Amino acid sequence: MRRTAALIAGGGPAGSAAAIRLAHNGARPLLIERTRETGDALCGGFLSWRTLQSLELLGLSADALGGHAVSRVRVFAEGRATEAHLPAPAIGLSRRRLDSLMLAAAARAGAGIERGTSISSAAAGSVALADGADIACDSLFLATGKHDCRGLPRPRPATDDPALGLRLRLPASPQLAKRVGDAIELHLFRGGYAGLVLQEDGSGNLCLAVRKSLLTESGGDAWHLLKTLASASPAFAGRMACADSSATINAIGSVPYGWRATAGVAGLFRLGDQAAVIPSLAGEGMGIAIASGMRSADAWLKQGPAAAIAFQRDLARRTAAPVRLASWLRNAAETRWSRRMAPALIGHMPRLLAWVAHHTRIES
Repeated sequence: MRRTAALIAGGGPAGSAAAIRLAHNGARPLLIERTRETGDALCGGFLSWRTLQSLELLGLSADALGGHAVSRVRVFAEGRATEAHLPAPAIGLSRRRLDSLMLAAAARAGAGIERGTSISSAAAGSVALADGADIACDSLFLATGKHDCRGLPRPRPATDDPALGLRLRLPASPQLAKRVGDAIELHLFRGGYAGLVLQEDGSGNLCLAVRKSLLTESGGDAWHLLKTLASASPAFAGRMACADSSATINAIGSVPYGWRATAGVAGLFRLGDQAAVIPSLAGEGMGIAIASGMRSADAWLKQGPAAAIAFQRDLARRTAAPVRLASWLRNAAETRWSRRMAPALIGHMPRLLAWVAHHTRIES
């Protein structure tokens, strides 16, 4: 059986942030990632000003990232629209580029990187690999995103109508660039919402969080669901007119939005979505992932495996207010009254969106 002091499960932003921070400070973590090639993950695509600050601390400047500039947020609901400026500049960036840059930075810093290594089960102190091998570790940094690891699951949503995540990539075009521009868009509708932002190559990252019942009403056909939503919203129809009808819609089920890991276990550091699942309309999933990776590394460097318990409690405290506010907004957006009121309210109080954006961030 192989053994390592610090084993990181997952090569997304959370795992890579931990690996970079550990390696920069003299540790030699081992990061294992199930994919052999970096793909375009379902979640992410928007990096806030606060997240950019965190990446700067890891040695990745905004210029090096090369994302699409985002300065405004635009909201569509019940046939109305409004927009406001973000508190500070942000960017749209594909997960393919972000993950590639962060993994490369981790490798340069001295972290061990193993690709194509799948985990069949995990526990504090060891992981069992799909090929039958085991890796023992003093500390496990669990950074598998929204995909649970057998043996260390998150609780499933306590509802018969859980949230599902859908993602469609819209190809770059002059029409899409003109419609979206430098904004991140939120399209609110019955049973969920869609977020859209342009990325470094001009393509659009369209992500939806919808109730399972909404997809069921469309016969389980995600394309049919998107067409139904477009038929009820001219703005959303304009964006869907730029879609490639042959493209694949990626999906993930039973997302436990609002959940946080409040109790820790010695030697187990839960990161990113394995620690706190903020509703995606806040645009802070990447921020929590990267900040949690950095904070876990700092805690481990000071106190080793024993730091995990205090780290988890501290992270739960730091994410409480952003997750609570984003969860309240998500629930409010599902009521027709709130959707009808939102554009008018923001129009009369343009600083309200900036206030919400500021208070749904986690400290860098």
